[in-house]
Amino acid sequence: MKKPKQKWSRTRRDFLRDAAATGGMAAIAAIAPGSVAAQSDEPQAPDDKGKGYRLTPHILEYYKTTTS
Repeated sequence: MKKPKQKWSRTRRDFLRDAAATGGMAAIAAIAPGSVAAQSDEPQAPDDKGKGYRLTPHILEYYKTTTS
């Protein structure tokens, strides 16, 4: 006796198609030019004074003295 062929669920096909498309778009976005934000070596002004770590000019000088 033959077993009937298993039918694929339409939602499963849609899921696999969408997953492949999403992965492709993510790969393109990762290698697209201009997608990386520009970073500068200069410290930025803190938003709130007294809250959290701030990279100030005197701390940068200290970091330069500790590297060998």
